[in-house]
Amino acid sequence: MNPAIKELALYDIKQAATPCKGVAADISHIDTNAKVTGYAGEEEIGEALKNAKLVIMTAGVPRKPGMTRDDLFGINAKIVMGLAKACGEHAPKATLCVVSNPVNSTVPIAAETLKKLGVFDWRRLVGVTTLDSVRASTFFSEKINFAVDKAEVPIIGGHAGETIMPVFSHAFPPHKLSADAVRQLDERIQNAGTEVVEAKQGAGSATLSMAYAAACFADKIIHAQSAYAFIKKPMCGLDYFATKCKFGDDCEIAKVEALPELNDYEETRLQAVKAKLVQDIQRGVDFVKEHYSS
Repeated sequence: MNPAIKELALYDIKQAATPCKGVAADISHIDTNAKVTGYAGEEEIGEALKNAKLVIMTAGVPRKPGMTRDDLFGINAKIVMGLAKACGEHAPKATLCVVSNPVNSTVPIAAETLKKLGVFDWRRLVGVTTLDSVRASTFFSEKINFAVDKAEVPIIGGHAGETIMPVFSHAFPPHKLSADAVRQLDERIQNAGTEVVEAKQGAGSATLSMAYAAACFADKIIHAQSAYAFIKKPMCGLDYFATKCKFGDDCEIAKVEALPELNDYEETRLQAVKAKLVQDIQRGVDFVKEHYSS
């Protein structure tokens, strides 16, 4: 349990495989000062969100073999819209962190929903892309035989397939990897989620590494540090983009870092990223236009 957390409220649907209140009871036995409570069902979501400063949305169905993150849209879009609406109604000042895939579309869904309620603040809505950073650091450090806890690879763009764009020209430590080696690492990071889904043979997706990444991301926000996130801030001609952000003392985005200078390979990659992101973003915006009801 993160010692900086004073109160933790868990929420799930009533039909959850493991009852939420049981999970809360389990966690509450950990020897920290956090107060842990569990809530289930729509009638309790308001109480779960009461006085929240940080909301981590992980709801939705996981990927299965043969599925892409985009394939999850049909189910997860409605779930995200409903939960974003609840956040807007019961915790309008909270920072909402969207883990639910496909992030490239679910973050726009959350934004458009909050706009409908008149409470949207771009500084308090982020898509969690930390798993891409975690994977990039792992694969890169393995390749160059360097300490993984000191390696860092900037990840910009989005959070699905080719929109995940590692910027190896600004990785730490500086390296002398060949163009082919960089391309192979780039492709492995893009396809890392599929690698896990296939290895689990239909029994789940990247739940453990994602949980770790989300916990790391939350910790950075709580301690007003910097992290990469998918945000609604015009960049590269797009309304949404994943980049490095510095968080403030109230869990809000305090500063958006400038994009690093790209080399020729990365500039070419960026064009493909933008072409796909335009479609993903619009899909989320259109969903709210078609399905939102007050």
